[in-house]
Amino acid sequence: QVQLVESGGGLVQAGGSLRLSCAASGRTFSSYAMGWFRQAPGKEREFVAAISVGGGSTYYADSVKDRFTISRDNAKNTVYLQMNALKPEDTAVYYCAASPRGPMLLVAGTSDYWGQGTQVTVSS
Repeated sequence: QVQLVESGGGLVQAGGSLRLSCAASGRTFSSYAMGWFRQAPGKEREFVAAISVGGGSTYYADSVKDRFTISRDNAKNTVYLQMNALKPEDTAVYYCAASPRGPMLLVAGTSDYWGQGTQVTVSS
């Protein structure tokens, strides 16, 4: 089992940047593919980004490609989401996700473990 705690959300103007962090408990962090999802008001939760266990492979939703970067530090049991050039449509609750079954499960839109979420609000 793994527990996930997100941080770093907040209010930012359009064009600004934020970095989300997700701290994971447990000694097996390096065996989990990690990812980020988001859910905007009135919409379903959607995939944002995923990263393989070693960090060598990353995957992004088309809507965030070239603006967001996912990374991980296995020594710190932490995964990050650097968000640049933010748009009002990026406003959502962002969730950290983890799966021992590989990043493609996350890309497909599901996960084995979820964090509680952190709010990101982008003003125009």
